[in-house]
Amino acid sequence: MPQWLCNQLTRAFRKKDRRQIKLLNDCWFFYRNSASEGSDHS
Repeated sequence: MPQWLCNQLTRAFRKKDRRQIKLLNDCWFFYRNSASEGSDHS
């Protein structure tokens, strides 16, 4: 996980900002899926 994303998540958890946590979580899953798009997961 990129450092900037870790920092943002940590800040969001400290503030208990659910909307931000959900947004960052979606970002991370999108990032992971797009990064591994070349490999086959079947």
